[in-house]
Amino acid sequence: MTDSPEQEPAPHRRKGRVRARFARLLRWWTLPVWVLVGAVGGAAYGLLAPRQYTATSYAIAVPAKDAQPGAALGFAQAYGRIATSDSTLAYARVAAAMPVRKLRSQVRTETSPDSPMIAITGTSNRPGEAADIANAVADALFVSSNQVAKNTGVRLLSFSQAIPPASPTSPSARVATAVGGCTGGLLGGLVLLVRPRRTDRSDSAPGPEAGQPVAATVVPAPAGEATGKQRGRV
Repeated sequence: MTDSPEQEPAPHRRKGRVRARFARLLRWWTLPVWVLVGAVGGAAYGLLAPRQYTATSYAIAVPAKDAQPGAALGFAQAYGRIATSDSTLAYARVAAAMPVRKLRSQVRTETSPDSPMIAITGTSNRPGEAADIANAVADALFVSSNQVAKNTGVRLLSFSQAIPPASPTSPSARVATAVGGCTGGLLGGLVLLVRPRRTDRSDSAPGPEAGQPVAATVVPAPAGEATGKQRGRV
């Protein structure tokens, strides 16, 4: 006994839908791959990159007796800018034992708009060198600023010297791995969003179910052909 023609399309439609769903699942394989690649890259960076240590020295601007209190705040902002100037670093390079170009890349300063405090931070792959850089630049700034203290009415004093840090400030291998995995997942998600999507005809436009009649579409013939046929019959 053979199957009727109406029951044959149903298994084919089911297979087409299964294939379409399986294809959609395969499109997401790129996401875990991106996460894995990002995690491996972050772990490699955390293990192979040199450790970075930072040490900070603090200086404070103090106004003279006859100077206005607000003058110290303004000069603290100015001294924070000239702390990394060529003249200050040229004096500090002797105590830091490094050239000016390298010293400039390993020191930074920060000031506060609310207090006359200057933070001078040194960075190095050795904790002792990071503290030496911060203290050398701070001492050079004291010398240059106090030479003109009689004219400005503001003196710069040492508030706290930098000491060698006990732990690095660079991210650990675990943190780098987590950050790399999150970055890879984000990039993989963006790739899935921008890639073109293919539509499956068997899934988007399913045929009629088994046992249901198929509606036939009748296309009318052109007027010339219909007239010719009628004439032949006559």
